Amino acid sequence: MSSLQPRDPAYAERVAASFGRQAVMGVIGASLRRVMPGVVEIALPFRFDLSQQHGFLHAGITTAIVDSACGYAALSLMPAGAGVLTVEFKVNFLAPAAGEQFIARGRVVRAGRIMTVCTGEVAAVSEGDEKAICLMQATMISVTGQPGVQD
Repeated sequence: MSSLQPRDPAYAERVAASFGRQAVMGVIGASLRRVMPGVVEIALPFRFDLSQQHGFLHAGITTAIVDSACGYAALSLMPAGAGVLTVEFKVNFLAPAAGEQFIARGRVVRAGRIMTVCTGEVAAVSEGDEKAICLMQATMISVTGQPGVQD
């Protein structure tokens, strides 16, 4: 459980609304699974059309869902009216992305006034068992007062 405190009491609704506007998540079939202060989970069922040449989920798709999970975990702690953008991330792939479903979990490690550091993981789910396939370390920025960047 998260002990972080959101600055916006409507954080969960704001995260869900923003996620709904993120076209790429809709295109790939990802869904918002859980939103708590500083924690977000995104689920993605395996689709062959999102795979690479060996039949595994493509690394770009894996990275997209965990980047979004980290970004929304950060947004959940930002004030109303703030938007979130990724400043940087590093990804380690631990195993091929083979599974029936993929769960991306983003968690805030440290929430600053402007910069937020997050960690993320993607688990492949096969026959009910989870296996970590990807780790992310990410820095997110809170953006206010910039037209077009507001969640």
